[in-house]
Amino acid sequence: MPSKVSKEVKPESMLLLPLGTAAAPEQELLCIFGTGDFGRSLGQRLLQSGYRVVYGSRRPHSCGPLPPGAQATSHEAAAQSAGLLFICIHREHYDFLEKLAPQLKGKVLVDVSNNLKMNLYPEANAEYLQRLVPGAHVVKVFNTLSAWALQNGPSDANRQVYLCGNGAEGKLAVAEVATKLGFTALDKGSLSAARELEDFPLKLFPEWRLPLHVAVGLTALFFFYVLIRDVIYAYVEQGKDMSFRIMVSLANKVFPIVSLIMLSLCYLPGVIAAFLQLYRGTKYRRFPDWLDRWMLCRKQLGLVALCFAFLHVLYTLIIPIRVECALSSRPGLIPLQGSSLWLI
Repeated sequence: MPSKVSKEVKPESMLLLPLGTAAAPEQELLCIFGTGDFGRSLGQRLLQSGYRVVYGSRRPHSCGPLPPGAQATSHEAAAQSAGLLFICIHREHYDFLEKLAPQLKGKVLVDVSNNLKMNLYPEANAEYLQRLVPGAHVVKVFNTLSAWALQNGPSDANRQVYLCGNGAEGKLAVAEVATKLGFTALDKGSLSAARELEDFPLKLFPEWRLPLHVAVGLTALFFFYVLIRDVIYAYVEQGKDMSFRIMVSLANKVFPIVSLIMLSLCYLPGVIAAFLQLYRGTKYRRFPDWLDRWMLCRKQLGLVALCFAFLHVLYTLIIPIRVECALSSRPGLIPLQGSSLWLI
């Protein structure tokens, strides 16, 4: 009896296999339609993140250089091999996808396209793609990234990406891929938000518009005020022609004023927000739209203030140079102390 008991193998005493001998899970296969700059950069990034990549091309044997480890095949074969496909081609070339509708049924199509200008088509590219392939789950994402950003990896400035789609499962699968690539996916809702996402890259520096408008308005206001006070008033009342001071001296008076005002506008919204939070007794309530927009462009306000301060320094250095040039060209001129008049 003791010998029989000793031969029994207890679960607690089972030997575990070394980690190196365990079968590694098979890497997921993803498909990319399009072998342009964005498609190749995306494929390279997917390969670095542990995915297998296959390209679908009209000419798989002459589609150009591909990332090491990727393979190219026909559109039909690529569509059948993967469950998640990236559409990295322009809207004008979507027609062939309608013929692949049976192979794409139930699969996730990731649309990364953009337009050359706003309101170019009556519907968003992602909505058009969904209409061509009604059985697929179309998700809009990655259209705010560039090929350079994909090659070099996400940074703090472009870590967040936006996605939208009608199916929760499709968006979840795409968000998982985005996370593995190092990005943070922000869900913008259904596919009806695709037009808004496609308009993002067409808005050139949206946070700079308000600071630049304010800076131009303040510069024009103070410049005309100084012009009337120092030039026009002196000409009307005293008959003096002070127009030679417009380009340098008058401008140099305006730059520091605008710089200080822009700097104060940079810090003022934070003070207003702090008082508003103290008044409300909480920091979790949304700010008013005007304050929220003001807060978002504080960095741009500070940079504009720095630019005007730099111009003030530059013009301050130019004024002595002008005086020295005038003295060298007219040796008989003697500047009167405290004025811009000259003695001969």
